[in-house]
Amino acid sequence: MSGKIKKMNFWVRRRSHIALILILGLVVLLLFFNEDTSYKLNMEYQAQINELQKEIKECEDSAAYYRARRQALVTGTEDLEHIAREEYHMQKNSEDVYILKKN
Repeated sequence: MSGKIKKMNFWVRRRSHIALILILGLVVLLLFFNEDTSYKLNMEYQAQINELQKEIKECEDSAAYYRARRQALVTGTEDLEHIAREEYHMQKNSEDVYILKKN
């Protein structure tokens, strides 16, 4: 009886790494090919996150620019006059304005 146990114990110890390799192989396959947790999807999601963060930064920069421009318009008359003339083509009564357009 003890001989069979020793042989069984020896066999299990020699072949125990096979089960470990199979389990690790299964985990790796699940990580790379499972649709919910695949490495490919994680990389795509990370790329989307990076794009959206760049877009957020651009929008924040744009918002800061327009806030500063608004503040300059509220506080200063020179900036207000400059923008009124350039963007809205306003003029004083005593002057002529010529608008040149590029084709």
